[in-house]
Parts: sequence; C-alpha cells; structure tokens
Amino acid sequence: MSAPIVRVAGLHKSFGSLEVLKGVDMQINAGEVIVVFGRSGSGKSTFLRCINFLEEPTQGTIEVAGRSIAAGIPTRFRRKQVQHLRRTCGMVFQQFNLFPHMSVLDNVMEAPRRISTQSAKQVRDHAMSLLADVGLADKAAEYPIRLSGGQQQRVAIARALAMRPQVMLFDEPTSALDPELIHEVLAVMRNLAQDHSTTMIVVTHEMGFAREVATRMCFFHEGRIHEQCEPEQMFDGSRLPETQRFLDAVM
Repeated sequence: MSAPIVRVAGLHKSFGSLEVLKGVDMQINAGEVIVVFGRSGSGKSTFLRCINFLEEPTQGTIEVAGRSIAAGIPTRFRRKQVQHLRRTCGMVFQQFNLFPHMSVLDNVMEAPRRISTQSAKQVRDHAMSLLADVGLADKAAEYPIRLSGGQQQRVAIARALAMRPQVMLFDEPTSALDPELIHEVLAVMRNLAQDHSTTMIVVTHEMGFAREVATRMCFFHEGRIHEQCEPEQMFDGSRLPETQRFLDAVM
C-alpha cells in the first residue's frame, strides 16, 4: 500500500491563551475526498490553514507528498520548504480573492507565469483548458467584477489548479454565495472528485455534497476530531451524541 499523500500528526494551534486545535491526527490517501464539518469555532478552518502553513502550527508535523515540516522557528530553509508545500496544495477560500485589475485568464495564469518553467503558450493553453473545465472559457477576457459570485469562485478553483497541485484544500467555498449559485460550484468540485480523482479536503456544511462525494467525513468538536467514518455510516449508522445533534441541526 502506498504512503498517505497527507499526514497530520499531533497538530496543535493556539492563539495566545486560546487553544484552537488540541492534537489532531489525520492520514489521507491519494484520491480521497475528506469532508470536515462541525460548529463555528471547532477548529475546521484553522486545521485547513495549518496544512499549508497559512497559520503556523504551535506543535505537530505536516507531511504532504512525502515532504514533512514540523512546527518550529521559521528558518530560511524552512521557509523554502513551506513555499514548496504550498505549490503542492491548491487552496480555495470562502472569499474569491481574485485580482480585480486582471482578466479572468490573467488571474489563472499569474502564479504559473511567475514560477513555472513552461513557455508562455503552454501556461496560456493550460489556463484556457482549466477555464473550459469549469465552464468559463467564454469569460477569459472578462474582469472579476463582471462575473457572478459562483463564476468568480469557479475562476478561483481554476486558479488553484493552475499550479498542478497534488492536494486541493477548500475552506467553505460556497458560504459566501447566494443559494442559487451554490450548485454550480459544487458541480465543479464533484467533477474534480469523481472524474479527475483529485485529492481534496473540504470544509463545508453542504451535507448533500458530502453524502455523494466524500470518501470520509470528519466531525470537528472543540479542537479535535470527535468522530470520523464513511458517509453512509455517518448519516445512517450509529453516531456519537454530539455528532447526531449537529447533523440534526444542519439537516
């Protein structure tokens, strides 16, 4: 059996005296879709942000695609390790964070244009292919302000994919969208999971998406993984009382 593509060991994160993550362990194999859910303040987004070191872990080790980084003082060498890890992990946020002064195509091309060794034509062709995958090839010349929220989030997904990441991180990607726009973003994510076998960690309360797409669901409670199992068991099997109360509330 191959080694997990993501390995989180003993992850703690504190903000001052507030301990948000209290020793999280998780292993994820290539092609898995992990849905992380739980109440606000349970540590879900902090967990995701620690994986690519947008938040510096207080304690613990993160390993992605065979490269391991432990919490500690950010030396020059360690900063280079973090930069490499971030290229391995694409991230999509609640807010779209597109560059407003750049066209849709330029938004998707920006990172690989700066870092990739590919030619300008190769970068452009790949960006256009990604825009086609998310159904926005016809919007390549538009600017973000002219797009709906759902379209902007789809551009953000294409932008994250442009660096050819091995793992995709989604931090509540539909929470800022109007209800009628949520389905178009979830459709793109569903396609990534089912047709492209993309490894994904998704923080979301979209339980329909979780039931259909997730290989495993992890319920966070008070900074720990309170319960984790396959969707069928999570929805239809026996659960811990805290998990049951939360699912009853959101469903």
